[in-house]
Amino acid sequence: MAKPLVSDDLWNTLHSLIPPRKPRRFRYPGRKPLNDRKALTGILFVLKTGIRWEDLPAEMGCGSGMTCWRRLRDWNEAAVWPRLHQVLLQRLDDAHLINWTRAAIDSTFARAFEGVEDSGKNPTDRGRPGVKQHILVDANGVPLAGDITPANVPEVKELLPLVDSCGPQDEDGEPQRRPEKLYADRAYDSEPHREELRQRGMEPKFAKRNTEHGSGLGVFRWVAERTISWLHGFRKLRFVTEKTQDMQFAFFNLGLALICFRFL
Repeated sequence: MAKPLVSDDLWNTLHSLIPPRKPRRFRYPGRKPLNDRKALTGILFVLKTGIRWEDLPAEMGCGSGMTCWRRLRDWNEAAVWPRLHQVLLQRLDDAHLINWTRAAIDSTFARAFEGVEDSGKNPTDRGRPGVKQHILVDANGVPLAGDITPANVPEVKELLPLVDSCGPQDEDGEPQRRPEKLYADRAYDSEPHREELRQRGMEPKFAKRNTEHGSGLGVFRWVAERTISWLHGFRKLRFVTEKTQDMQFAFFNLGLALICFRFL
């Protein structure tokens, strides 16, 4: 039999984060709402295959595509997906599965179709609309933080926001720990940003612009590229079709959480 999209462990982790629904009316209760686990199955199917919501197969028993879309929207408004990411990061850290000795940061482009909110002209794809997905990972490739910007935003602008939101966070939203070293390519070459990292207790390891290739840093940065390939294994993140930024972040944060779940 095919492996279920929603395992018992994943569901038990997520179930406690989902806000309870309003109680049904005694009179005229209407149609019974779709089971949350079935809705999550439909959401993951769309995330992995990239199909349109209206093409969700009825034989899967996940209800209609729009029902799953609304459930994804409602859970995103309740901050379920970033909270799930945080819960999984905390579990990984408690199990000593996060390597804090070094980290790597990188970004990738995702093609966006017309009408996608907060997309920008991709400078590497003939000015076509797109978004840039930024991630910061530990030495093993665990995604510690991520963000989405228009495609024409320089990578270095997201450096400090990702560093200041990486890993498990305390009650004030501050990271409990930071990696000792941070590796990055030439796009992040900036002396002011290097100094900011040193003030945070991190040693910057950035390739310099206008130098020959072969800095040797790639042996540490490749884990970020591998995590990006995992992220784009979710076809819904490789081609951005969700019109609103909120729904883009819903899929993005869910993808980061699922990658973290693989390390458990």
